[in-house]
Amino acid sequence: MQKEELTRDPNQTNPLVLAFLGDATYAHCVRYHLIARGLVKPNQLHKTANRYVSAKAQANILLTLLPDLPEDEVNIVKRGRNAKSGSTAKNADIIDYRHATAFEALIGYLYLNGKEERIAEIMQQAFAIVEGDTEHE
Repeated sequence: MQKEELTRDPNQTNPLVLAFLGDATYAHCVRYHLIARGLVKPNQLHKTANRYVSAKAQANILLTLLPDLPEDEVNIVKRGRNAKSGSTAKNADIIDYRHATAFEALIGYLYLNGKEERIAEIMQQAFAIVEGDTEHE
């Protein structure tokens, strides 16, 4: 798929915009992962996907990966975590919600910078974390 050229440097993009894109990118990767594993019933897909995309799951992923992230990614995570959103979490506490936003901002940042391989690494680790495989590296 041809990507349009960006009009703004991803490093200067609002972290909530990064999170907006990261949310969609992560959800897409989760859905593909589940279908690739053989899940084909829509209700089953939806229920299973929620285990991966909940704020609590994303916060857990981020906190597990954080010690091993390079400095530039940690800086994006901090910007995402500290961003003031106009919305509130529906089914999560504020701390999980902020960490989930930070995780999504990181994914959006990587996507805008064309770091598909890095996204794939993080997805592999994220799926392992959610699926209970603590040996995620």
